[in-house]
Amino acid sequence: MNIKNLDHDEVKKFDDLAAKWWDPDGEFKPLHQINPLRVGFINERANLEGIKVLDVGCGGGILAEALSKLGAQVTGIDASEQTIGVAQNHSNAVGSDVSYYQTTIDEFIANKPEEKFDVITCLEMLEHVPSPGEIIKTCSTILKDDGDIFFSTINRNPRSYLFAIVGAEYILNLLPKGTHDYQKFIKPSELAKWIRDARLSQIETIGLSYNPITDNYWLGKDIQVNYMVHAKKEAN
Repeated sequence: MNIKNLDHDEVKKFDDLAAKWWDPDGEFKPLHQINPLRVGFINERANLEGIKVLDVGCGGGILAEALSKLGAQVTGIDASEQTIGVAQNHSNAVGSDVSYYQTTIDEFIANKPEEKFDVITCLEMLEHVPSPGEIIKTCSTILKDDGDIFFSTINRNPRSYLFAIVGAEYILNLLPKGTHDYQKFIKPSELAKWIRDARLSQIETIGLSYNPITDNYWLGKDIQVNYMVHAKKEAN
């Protein structure tokens, strides 16, 4: 496997958690809770019916399966062998037609150089790789002209450290301890630069907020912790 832009400690971390992906009350409960928000955000900006979607860093397939249910032709890739196995097994069990590959984005392109996609999603993934800007550039090369690309990540500031690490991992136990490395969090200005460097046009940024009292998530203007970005590849 191409290891150019791969953190093996991160891959092992998710290998060890692979069996928990589809437990809605387990370690990945937050992903199950926010998935309808993510899917709605994407579908409202890129009508998914009949289009080709690549989910980069697809994990156990929570997002990929949901996009497929809306009529998209979805391919999911992830570097974790155990996680892709879980995704494929769940897909088989529920009759989903998502195509899964255990690979990196660089290796996927090398093996399928002619493949192009209408939509690319890269959610909760950029903060787990050594060079997120290179991931974005690489994704841009296989995005069709006028295609849509979506990112989600975590801002880097004292509030995000308090909420996403101290709160989520150590106080509320929403995520396993060690899930995130604060130094890998990404400021919106950094993500915006990488998007420009990849010759993409940033369209929209929206925040994802959480109320621990009501156990409720929503999309809004607050981008101080979790946020999503929609960008497009303008036709030449």
